[in-house]
Amino acid sequence: MSHVFTTPPPSASRAPQAAQTTRAPQTPPLRPHTAWGRSVGIAVGAALVVALIVLAFVWPTVTSSVKNIPIAVAGTSQQVTAVTDALNRAADGAFTVTPVADRQAAVDLIDTRDVYGAIVLGDASAGGSAGSSAVGAGTGSGTTTGPEILTASANGVAVSQVLAQLAAPIQSQANAAAQAAVAAAVASGAAPAGTTAPAISVTVTDVVALASTDARGLGLTAAAFPLVLGGILGGVLVSLLITGVWRRLTSVLVYAVVAGLAVAVVMQPLFGILQGSFWINALAIMLAMAATSSFVVGANALLGRAGIAVGSVLTMLIGNPLSSAAQPLQFTVAPWGAVGQWFVPGASSTLIRDLSYFPAANTAFPWLVLAGWTALGVAGMIAGHWRNQRVIRSLPVEEDARHAATHAAPHGADAAVPRPA
Repeated sequence: MSHVFTTPPPSASRAPQAAQTTRAPQTPPLRPHTAWGRSVGIAVGAALVVALIVLAFVWPTVTSSVKNIPIAVAGTSQQVTAVTDALNRAADGAFTVTPVADRQAAVDLIDTRDVYGAIVLGDASAGGSAGSSAVGAGTGSGTTTGPEILTASANGVAVSQVLAQLAAPIQSQANAAAQAAVAAAVASGAAPAGTTAPAISVTVTDVVALASTDARGLGLTAAAFPLVLGGILGGVLVSLLITGVWRRLTSVLVYAVVAGLAVAVVMQPLFGILQGSFWINALAIMLAMAATSSFVVGANALLGRAGIAVGSVLTMLIGNPLSSAAQPLQFTVAPWGAVGQWFVPGASSTLIRDLSYFPAANTAFPWLVLAGWTALGVAGMIAGHWRNQRVIRSLPVEEDARHAATHAAPHGADAAVPRPA
């Protein structure tokens, strides 16, 4: 008895499989409504964050005051004492006085940024004895060299304005002292009747002036925040888009070099904000970018996504407001002005200003601060990498049966159709 096997037509054999593999589109599940308490809590939390940001940026400015401005006073010990006492009476705590022998010594301290300005008292030898006033003005009918106020607008417009305002009272005191001295000399017979005191004028000299291309110093101040933001941006992008410790490190270095060169070109050849050596300025900007971005990436490697927030907040809301980029660090409530110099924004702002206008200043500290933050970030990257490697090695190796079965199953529509023997 013979058996006849009939092969079904292709369309008939594949219809059941097509029916099995064709599925109706699934409707995505609806998300439940957020609880009212959570909705209100998120809104309040966001508002508090905004208030915190405003507080961080406004507090250093609102609480700042003119105090502890370091200045030099050139003259005799009696003159320096008289000037110091007069300054303390007029504005107690506004100035910190360093006595120097002469004008050149005062200029040297300004060049090294140990002081922000100086008062050079007049030479009284040409016209008589020195008066007993705060400025020790010269007397007599001869030509008298008046006091001179030395400023450095490169330190910031705020300091220069404060020092320039001393010219009027010092000039008034000098003329009053000269007139009193001449009157006493006439009364004692030491000077003939009719002798008049010479007119004394106070000269204000800007010994370290801002460049004509940035005469108000707005360029240096305006560039401080973009440098901070640029470093954070580089760190966030590398953290989110790059995987692998050495690839991340390479990306941070490449970003710092390219961004540093680009910013240096904008700030020096293009707008003339920076002065001095282009390559040294560019190196300072590169290191500032590397310090911030590497710290953000290192924090991310150690703490995960929370590390990005930690690195950004520490730099933006603590380091940047305390950087003293727009005012002298002495104006900030103590000790926060000095503390700000330990962060990247403060160190980079000080370094860039010193390199441009005060090449004789000691820049070792800001260089070391930036290098330290860079090293800290690199160490965080490496430590986070090895920690993650240890976690991966400690996980048990298990076989996903469903995954293996899925890949082991025969493929193709005809594989499920039985064939006649």
